[in-house]
Amino acid sequence: MSLSPQAQKAELLRKLHHGPRILILPNAWDVASARVVEDLGATAIATTSAGIAAALGYEDGEQISRDETLDVVARIAAAVRLPVSTDFEAGYSHTLEGLAESIKALVSAGAVGLNFEDIFGPNESDHVALPAQVARIRKIREVSTAALGVPLVVNARTDIYLLPIGPEPTRFDRTVERLRAYREAGADCVFAPAVKDADTIARLVKAVDAPLNILLMPGSPTINEMEKLGVARVSAGSGLMRSALGHTRRVAQQLLQGDSHAAMMDGAIPFADVMKLMSRNAKAGAS
Repeated sequence: MSLSPQAQKAELLRKLHHGPRILILPNAWDVASARVVEDLGATAIATTSAGIAAALGYEDGEQISRDETLDVVARIAAAVRLPVSTDFEAGYSHTLEGLAESIKALVSAGAVGLNFEDIFGPNESDHVALPAQVARIRKIREVSTAALGVPLVVNARTDIYLLPIGPEPTRFDRTVERLRAYREAGADCVFAPAVKDADTIARLVKAVDAPLNILLMPGSPTINEMEKLGVARVSAGSGLMRSALGHTRRVAQQLLQGDSHAAMMDGAIPFADVMKLMSRNAKAGAS
């Protein structure tokens, strides 16, 4: 039985976690940013939940609705040829039944992978119990593979370091415990944002024995250094979006001061190139 085009993209994304080079994901937040990333030769597109939310006027953390998020994801998936992985936060539901509906909607939007985190809110008390999170990952695998025929690439995330959660001396061991359990439950890749020193990253690579995603942050090793440490995947999170906003702020400040507009053209993509990126010939499926 042949795989659907969407299932084929899922398998391609899964294989990209196993080399020969580290998977680099400069996260996109709209069609234009996704097209720029694709045009530069990226092998996959990942979205940023914070970037999509901010572009539509929301804070991060599922303040935006699931359907608003997936509308953007669907536009991106239809506009690029590459596999698209969605930062799907906690799945927009606290129940397994609701999560199943969210996964069906995600697949319908054209995504072939997702980041899936283990916290429902900004507080330590919002951390999902380990057995419950394992059941949630198994539900994603069951629904996407058995029911929908698109075996989503699950990047299972724990926020123990990011929030942070619990006492510092036990943070590493608790992170390893969770990530190992998520891998056993069916996750393809595991993710511990805010781990950034080389020694801890190297120890984590060995301890979890699974493709590891590291978030690029100030003070973290370079991508080439992380590849040598055994990291399988690096992502920018909301970094590109915030960088674009920083440039917008600098340009707007110069314009409002009235004495120059030179910054506006500094590094700007020419208008004709933007139109070329947006043209029908650049869309997915065009020959």
